[in-house]
Amino acid sequence: MSRQEALEQYNYALKLGQKYYKAAIIRGGYPYLPALDEILDESMVAGRVEMGLVNIPADQIVGVQSVGRRTALAGNFMPLLGTDSEFASKWITLCDAHLSDEGIRDPVKCCEYMGRFYVQEGNKRVSVLKSYGAPTIPGMVTRIIPEYSEDPAVQIYYEFMHFYRLAGLYQLNFTRSGSFAKLQAALGFEPEHVWTDEERRSFLAGYYHFKAAFDKLNVNKLSVTAADALLVWLQVFTFSDIKNQGPQELQKNLNTVWPDIEIMAQGQPISVSVCPQGQTRKLISKLFSVHPGRLNAAFIYGFDPAKSAWTRAHEHGREYLEKHMSDRVDTHVYYANGRNYTEAMEKAVSDGADIIFATTPLMVGACRRMAALHSGLRVMNCSLSLPYTGVRSYYSRIYECKFITGAIAGAMAEQNTIGFVANYPIYGVPAGINAFALGAKLTNPRAKIKLVWSCTKGDPLKELTDQGISVISNKEATNPENEHWAMEWGTYKLQPDGSMLPLAVPCWNWGPFYEKVMLCIMSGEYDNKAPGQAINYWWGMNSGVIDVQLSDSIPDGVRSLAGILKNGIISGAIDPFKCRIVDQSGQVRSEGDRDLSPKEIMFMDWLCDNVEGTIPAFDELLPSSQEMVRLLGVYRDKIPPETEEETP
Repeated sequence: MSRQEALEQYNYALKLGQKYYKAAIIRGGYPYLPALDEILDESMVAGRVEMGLVNIPADQIVGVQSVGRRTALAGNFMPLLGTDSEFASKWITLCDAHLSDEGIRDPVKCCEYMGRFYVQEGNKRVSVLKSYGAPTIPGMVTRIIPEYSEDPAVQIYYEFMHFYRLAGLYQLNFTRSGSFAKLQAALGFEPEHVWTDEERRSFLAGYYHFKAAFDKLNVNKLSVTAADALLVWLQVFTFSDIKNQGPQELQKNLNTVWPDIEIMAQGQPISVSVCPQGQTRKLISKLFSVHPGRLNAAFIYGFDPAKSAWTRAHEHGREYLEKHMSDRVDTHVYYANGRNYTEAMEKAVSDGADIIFATTPLMVGACRRMAALHSGLRVMNCSLSLPYTGVRSYYSRIYECKFITGAIAGAMAEQNTIGFVANYPIYGVPAGINAFALGAKLTNPRAKIKLVWSCTKGDPLKELTDQGISVISNKEATNPENEHWAMEWGTYKLQPDGSMLPLAVPCWNWGPFYEKVMLCIMSGEYDNKAPGQAINYWWGMNSGVIDVQLSDSIPDGVRSLAGILKNGIISGAIDPFKCRIVDQSGQVRSEGDRDLSPKEIMFMDWLCDNVEGTIPAFDELLPSSQEMVRLLGVYRDKIPPETEEETP
């Protein structure tokens, strides 16, 4: 009886093989199995390692070691020869053994290269087992190690080899560097944790469940793997969520983060809004028909505005919104005490929030979860360039203001060296440093910028003053109404008696931004803009969100220069970065004949040649600063991941 079943299975497999062959020929593809000997040159090999017996994922067995009788099998390992052939007879005999109590006992022999397996011995065994949909096939494996190179695929493979020593898993295929370490951390394991058999079994059970849901949704065959998608999932949900959900519920929840998976497949394009468009208060009467009810805006604060200047700036923005749109908008404040960001946002949703403004980058994880779980909720996070479709980021081009204060500092400094205190090495900060340096060079071609950081050990101001530097740029102002702002913020000049003479300070004014966002919601523009795309609002001085406050103490000529620069930036006639720029290594970054793109400015990780100092490494940062840099650091993809237990 089993012989007849084996014959029927061969006919079934033969149809699959013929179908694959015909489809390959029609599309101009190769219909047979690839041979490793034709792919690999010995000059590409760094060494070989005997891996012993491995349960090989069947879908990763993709070819054969040598050409041999390549016409017997199609590229999917299904047979191509008729039932009267010697090949078919041997295939049916093997299948008969597989169906009997004896089974197919002997492991195949394979070479593994770059995570794919090529059969040396046992082609027919592989064919039989694949025809039955076997998830794994036992095999004696020889790993062929490629020579290390700058090829991203080779670099990812070297990361895999390290991961394999820890986890013993071949099932995971990532397309981006750093992913294996991120998975290890996301699962709560230490970087060098060696998995137990139980941890491996538990993970694979959940992973196969997740992969089934991914395969059902991936109808467009995105250029990402199930493992890539799993990392996206783990940024919003937990791995235990996978195991606790049925297939339909899992697929439904995976669908909520699917836009971010699509963004990953597209190379994470981000739509950058560099200026407000369209809406003014004159449109209010027209907007009523689009959004006739009142809007409920929730502001999530991580700190008390009375104690945090950053939060106070957003509170001023909320008060501005209440004052100017009290007839259309209700605002509510929620404090995330102890960093209970999700809890605060859930309370806002239960209170009927139409939009959530999360005022620090540290809230991005909670923002993503809320956007995934609450369809239709608008979520914005105050940070720069987030690649997530459900959460929009907003920030400002503060470098425009830094360019003006740099020009003022260059004009006011009696020495050629000017101090600059930077906060975090995150996106946008190097642009501010460089714009300040270029502004100083504009008014003093010999100006040098001494760069120090407030996020590292030591006293940055004391370091500058000990060197006799008298003109110093500190942080931008978050409350320019404070008459004592120069004591803490902005650019100032130290007087011989030790007092500070204020010069100028960049300042935030979030009110107009919040107002324009609410108007966009009312008009329908917010919900219609770039659907399925990550959006970053990155507005400058022409929006009114940022400005430079000038001190009464600066000379009239310098004040006039500042006004000219400000008006030029607002009108677009002046671009701080449209000039010849050379970095510290001597590389010419721009000849001055083009505008730098938003991406080039936001992601700057280099410093101008007149800057003395460096961007601090991650291990040089104070522990309190590391979390922010993990999220938005200019080198965040190279930072070793932290485990769940390490997360504050």
